[in-house]
Amino acid sequence: MKKKRIFSGLLWLGMYAFVLLPTLVCANPVDRVEPPFWWQGFEHKQLQLLVHGDGIAAFKPSVNAEGLTISRVERGDSPNYLFVYLDIDATAPTGKFDITFRQDSDSFTHVYELRSKNTDPEFNTGFGSDDVLYLITPDRFANGDGSNDSVAGYSDLPDRANPYGRHGGDIKGIIDHLDYIAEMGFTSIWINPVLENAMPEASYHGYATTDFYRVDPRFGSNENYRQLVAEARDKGLGVIMDMIANHAGSGHWWMDDLPTKDWINYAGQFHPTSHARTTNQDPYASEFDKHEFVSGWFAPAMPDLNQSNPLLADYLIQNSIWWTEYLGLAGIRQDTYPYSDKVFMTEWSRRIMQEYPDFNIVGEEWSPNPAIVSYWQSGKKNHDGYESFLPSVFDFPLQIALAKVLTSGEPPWGSAWTPAYEVLGNDFLYPDPFNLVIFPDNHDMSRIYTQLDEDYDLYRMAIAYYLTMRGIPQIYYGTEILMSHPGTDSHGEIRSDFPGGWPGDTVNAFTGDGLGDNAIAAQAFMRRLLTWRKTADVIHNGHLMQFAPIGNVYAYFRYNEDDIVMVLFNRDRETQTLDMSRFSERIGTRRSATDVITGERLSITGDMVLEPRSVLVLEVDD
Repeated sequence: MKKKRIFSGLLWLGMYAFVLLPTLVCANPVDRVEPPFWWQGFEHKQLQLLVHGDGIAAFKPSVNAEGLTISRVERGDSPNYLFVYLDIDATAPTGKFDITFRQDSDSFTHVYELRSKNTDPEFNTGFGSDDVLYLITPDRFANGDGSNDSVAGYSDLPDRANPYGRHGGDIKGIIDHLDYIAEMGFTSIWINPVLENAMPEASYHGYATTDFYRVDPRFGSNENYRQLVAEARDKGLGVIMDMIANHAGSGHWWMDDLPTKDWINYAGQFHPTSHARTTNQDPYASEFDKHEFVSGWFAPAMPDLNQSNPLLADYLIQNSIWWTEYLGLAGIRQDTYPYSDKVFMTEWSRRIMQEYPDFNIVGEEWSPNPAIVSYWQSGKKNHDGYESFLPSVFDFPLQIALAKVLTSGEPPWGSAWTPAYEVLGNDFLYPDPFNLVIFPDNHDMSRIYTQLDEDYDLYRMAIAYYLTMRGIPQIYYGTEILMSHPGTDSHGEIRSDFPGGWPGDTVNAFTGDGLGDNAIAAQAFMRRLLTWRKTADVIHNGHLMQFAPIGNVYAYFRYNEDDIVMVLFNRDRETQTLDMSRFSERIGTRRSATDVITGERLSITGDMVLEPRSVLVLEVDD
């Protein structure tokens, strides 16, 4: 009798185990899901989840939650990836839910989170013509947290003496000096990339991303980045994130195990780009040349991403939206805009602007030709039918023209100002020239004071020009104190440390201690113009009228129904006399003006004397 009971018990346990076998829980092989979480409330209702883990492609995902449906699952060439497409209905509640993965008799769950999208319209209001952007290279601005200068597992160690080494600047350093930026009169900050760059050398610049969802720990954390944006917003400053869709870093975690064979252009092998950017617009360009330009790599350390792969395209679009929502950005700067697949760039910009209609994005197209640059701006009617949703582009043609004006000798005929005058005459090519970002220099070119052979008079002209011209001015950190690098165009030297950003610096530009007289004067000059510009609606939204330059003298007006600002330049080394009756169509019967820079009242009737190598910014009075 006892043996019979034992046998029956064993039989019952065996049957019970057989019934439970299909639901036995196995170890979770997933090591990452990207995006790490998402939001309810977007216009686009589908979410791609990149799931990576050992052998994960053999599993089948499922979701049992209200308003959530897996519409499709894609597998690549690697067995270690799943691309799960999740449809999010308006009824889907926020909070955490389980995604179950099954393979035969094995299963496991991954907890995912859906948050509520921020509905405050100010949270993602984009930068515009009432802004002035302050461009910062974080590693070179200020070291706010010395404890993260060196982080275990990252081989590019701090070396402040090396122009291409890491110097220790970080997000905390920017947070610590937000008051300085705001008090100077800037209204937005464009920050060079801070996402992880786990590269063996020259990782300081941030343009070789190795993790698209993680801030480099030597700069801080994702939460530090979020804190920066929030504290900046409290001080009236928007933050613009520098993004790179064209390439990643060779140290990216997926390079040892690519999701698909075509994830990286040229099968993951270095093949340089031709840099023939005109192939995008050239009606005679060969398909071979178009491919060489778009698919080629910048450098062996920067694998070129194949945005024509739809899985990668979705990944990159979602990454941009994720950071925009997570941080509360005021804009995006997209690096090397024309080097990416242009069909993808249309969809990338369209999707972002669909979610954030009041947002702004500026793309980099480094060309002296307005016809090439204007091709990319939203609203452009292009000859080939190409449609873009990119609101803004950098006005490289204007920067190149003004640099030529201020550095050239006496022209054999006409005026030294003709290049700048004529490039503005091409504004008819742009759908919205007043939304262009204008700039004297940036992190990839010689600083303006170096370009001008450290001529302070020419520097004043350049700064006054950019702070009164149509468009959205951008100033590189240190330009306000005449940072320079004579004798070299090394990027490491161009991106030198901002004085005062490190303990023990003998010069402190934040306080003015140790600055030379010209640097102090330049800082005050820019602060004066920036402070005035903040409330000068005529500069933000006014019209532009320019008069043909004569010799070394050039004038233009910014005006609306109520206000008139006249900007006058004399590049000559001699005093010039200007007949003001020439400008009667703009000045009318007004007889006096106030110099914005000095506060002096001036007569604007008859002849006006212009001092040598000078600039006047005049508010014309009644």
